[in-house]
Amino acid sequence: MNQKQFTVAVLGGDGIGPEVTTATVNVLKKIETNLSGVSFQFNEHLVGVGEYLRSGVALPDSTFAACQNSDAVLLGAMGIPSVRYPDGTEIAPQLELRERLQLFGGVRPIELFHPDDSPLKNYSTGEIDFVLVRESTEGLFSGRDATFAADATEATNVMRISQHGTERVCRLAFEVARKRNKRKHVTLIDKANVLSAMVFMREIFDEVAKEFPDCTSSHCYVDAAALFMVRDPKRFDVMVTENMFGDILSDLAAGLVGGMGMAPSGDIGVDAAVFQPSHGSAPDIAGQGIANPIATMLSAAMMLEWFAHDETIRAAALLRSAISKVLSNPSNRTPDMGGKLKTDQITRSVIDALQQG
Repeated sequence: MNQKQFTVAVLGGDGIGPEVTTATVNVLKKIETNLSGVSFQFNEHLVGVGEYLRSGVALPDSTFAACQNSDAVLLGAMGIPSVRYPDGTEIAPQLELRERLQLFGGVRPIELFHPDDSPLKNYSTGEIDFVLVRESTEGLFSGRDATFAADATEATNVMRISQHGTERVCRLAFEVARKRNKRKHVTLIDKANVLSAMVFMREIFDEVAKEFPDCTSSHCYVDAAALFMVRDPKRFDVMVTENMFGDILSDLAAGLVGGMGMAPSGDIGVDAAVFQPSHGSAPDIAGQGIANPIATMLSAAMMLEWFAHDETIRAAALLRSAISKVLSNPSNRTPDMGGKLKTDQITRSVIDALQQG
């Protein structure tokens, strides 16, 4: 059998980023031993605040080229709040990666693995289970490079909603709904009662919905969506929304299932993808060995599915099953979730679960 090797660019980045990516690569190496005809090549590259302080460039050309030439990118976290560009904004090369690689769809699954992990009452394992799809290349973030003078009395950022950008992210959301094979329902989260750009987005969404007759669709204002996510999260299957709304709602969603350490994501493009936890670099706990690697491992499972090879799809299922088995015991938690396990301990637990099948 011909051996298929997948090349993964590993960008540990800043803070706890290298810790959670190292843990995840170790798990992937274990999975690799159980696969037939498939192998992985992990290549680490410099990026983020550390590289910015060293060379003055947060995303070196060599690192970007490596991302372009890899089958996928596994990213830990980038940015430290105390280190900023001269204009006052945080160093966030992950945004540059999304824009330059045209990673238009931020896919963020939310799943409750154990009732104890949710602040909501009376929800069983798996009862909170939806996906938020965030448009990641335009929206309000498209105006992030706007500047203002020192003596300015106001500042403006522009929200960009294009037909092309909206069509492709809405199609992705419906495709995600199809693959989930659950309710096959997509909800557009907007603010069409106030913003004309959102009226435009809604019109495009409705046209795209006609291309998916096997799926149903609806609309929900973003403020109401925030309420419903807390009061009745089971009403959602797949949600699709603008960049800034998605940024905010994905953090709220993570809070429903245990926090940012349980929230994976994949930034998806036509022929490139970056997989990373939704959390930040958490510099306050960096180096202590207590970072939660589960979100990164779940992101890696998304990456394995992205490879679209029978063996990597099987590997994704094995990884999710192992994580689910570990998390079925509520004592298997890192400090961010009220537990006592260190990063290497919970990683070892996942590896042990993989070995046990």
